[in-house]
Amino acid sequence: MESPVETSEEFKLDIDRVSKAAVARPQKPSGLVVAEVPATVTTQKERARRVWIDIDNSPHVPFFLPIIDELRKQGIDVTVTARDAYQVRELLEFYKLPCKVIGGHTGKNKALKVLVNCARSLQLAPTAARVRPDLALSHGSRAQVLICKVLNIPTTVIHDYEFTTKTGFLEPDWTVMPEVIPDGVMSKHADRVTRYPGLKEDVYVPRFRPDPAIFRELKISGDHLIVLLRPPADEAHYHNPESDTLFAEVLRFLGSQPRVLAVTLPRNERQKRRLRSQWADLIALGKMIIPERPLDGLNLVWFSDLVVSGGGTMNREAAALGVPVYSVFRGKIGAVDQYLVREGRLTLIEKLEDVQRKIRLVRWNRPAAPDSRPRPALAAIVQHVVSKVNARHTAA
Repeated sequence: MESPVETSEEFKLDIDRVSKAAVARPQKPSGLVVAEVPATVTTQKERARRVWIDIDNSPHVPFFLPIIDELRKQGIDVTVTARDAYQVRELLEFYKLPCKVIGGHTGKNKALKVLVNCARSLQLAPTAARVRPDLALSHGSRAQVLICKVLNIPTTVIHDYEFTTKTGFLEPDWTVMPEVIPDGVMSKHADRVTRYPGLKEDVYVPRFRPDPAIFRELKISGDHLIVLLRPPADEAHYHNPESDTLFAEVLRFLGSQPRVLAVTLPRNERQKRRLRSQWADLIALGKMIIPERPLDGLNLVWFSDLVVSGGGTMNREAAALGVPVYSVFRGKIGAVDQYLVREGRLTLIEKLEDVQRKIRLVRWNRPAAPDSRPRPALAAIVQHVVSKVNARHTAA
């Protein structure tokens, strides 16, 4: 079967000419784009309603899947693009989401991030101009917002971490955020903010169906107490090196415990190579596993006894499923995580002594099945998108 993921040939950026700090990434064979716009469109009023979604990071792939399905059920055409960052490409393949991959990631250098972000906006321009959506939608894609400002395309940006939203003149037309985030931190314009109840992860967790075949694939026996680990996002601009120190202490602690198995999910190939080098002894002893290919993150969370993560999404996925979860994230703690701490659904590891003092290595009393009841977050987000699309389409 052909891959649903295609890499754009339009306005390719030679990053090596921009900066020697950029690292070329291997490319997978391209497939066909099946989300293209019909060529028979003649006028704005005759054509279908359209939404353009730009996927900026790996957690956004499962997040947007139910949103795409719901929009298409309502007769809205959806075009999807994505940035080749972290494991986005691999997850697009895993979920078989038709998509055009445009632009990539350049590492931690802030100046280079700005340059490549602007360059990616130019790379997105042909798609934006051809599709001419009624609404551009993302979970924090600055490149999409920038090109939409130029082309006068309305934008909605979804956020759930208030400390990554400061973009100056790039403020979107509308912002969608969890209702636990305080007023005024996402947008200066209260009338431009839509709130949804619960967590971002509540959008897609109800669709999850466990598959115990994961044990066979990873060759895990029932004797192990399974700890799922996610290293800190060390290339993010909000990264605090204290997170790396705490994460290393967690691995040392787990490695000293009998029958404990650490299943570790690196964020990219560079991080995977470093972990394999630094913790070769734990891997050799069978105390640590790094999966060879991308796996269903929710499935791994569900079949783990606890989760320790240096990022946000896997922490909140565990909280949404009821799995015990500990965070070694040492950046600014956002309102969503503060809410989960107050609710007793997330434990913060803030200093080295917390590792042994707070982390409880016990079996999780797993329910027979996860709670699959629909949660209102998905309906609230889809309602916002449809209302903005309809308003734009009617006015055109």
